[in-house]
Amino acid sequence: MSRAALLVLADGRFPAGGHAHSGGAEAAVKAGRITGAGSLEDFCRGRLHTAGLVAASLAAAAALGVDVGALDRAADARTPSPALRTAARKLGRQLMRAARATWPSGELDAVAREFPKGAHQPVVLGLAARAAGLGAVDAAYCAAYESVSGAASATVRLLSLDPFDATGVLARLAPEVDRVADRAVEAARRVVDDGVDALPAASGVLLEIGAESHAAWPVRLFAS
Repeated sequence: MSRAALLVLADGRFPAGGHAHSGGAEAAVKAGRITGAGSLEDFCRGRLHTAGLVAASLAAAAALGVDVGALDRAADARTPSPALRTAARKLGRQLMRAARATWPSGELDAVAREFPKGAHQPVVLGLAARAAGLGAVDAAYCAAYESVSGAASATVRLLSLDPFDATGVLARLAPEVDRVADRAVEAARRVVDDGVDALPAASGVLLEIGAESHAAWPVRLFAS
């Protein structure tokens, strides 16, 4: 295993399409729920412990080799918003393209054929980690960090927030990312024996509502 592969997968410059998505931050800024570094930290913390935990668990389970179809259905069931399901599949399709080019794999090829419109992004992330020779812990960390880093980066554009302040938010959340990754891996290991019902189903209701509102905007900076 090359741990450096994790740096490639988690790098914001990896061409997986995440730069076009705000993780719900654009809707939250317009609603007045994010106005600066303090409220960004609150938003990211809530996202990390809900959508982030679910994503990290799905990614870890995929990295462990759990059935992709079952995981994708579990992701659908844990994503009430049609707009978020669409965004997750678009991101999954783009990540699959990048992963297949970077770490050629028969397993990735088979999943791409099975899901031509894209599987959920966290599931594909776990498969990409697996193809790169990484483990469930690596996949969970990548997904957990992505769940907050995208929103922090987007807020720099949306509010002209000082990038140092946004990075400070991520640094302060680092211990919680550790805890979420640990919980995600524990859940993923239970899935191997108990099935996908062992996955967490934490929900960020305002994320879901905001996504549906955001999808109807005539003008927006980010796709979601």
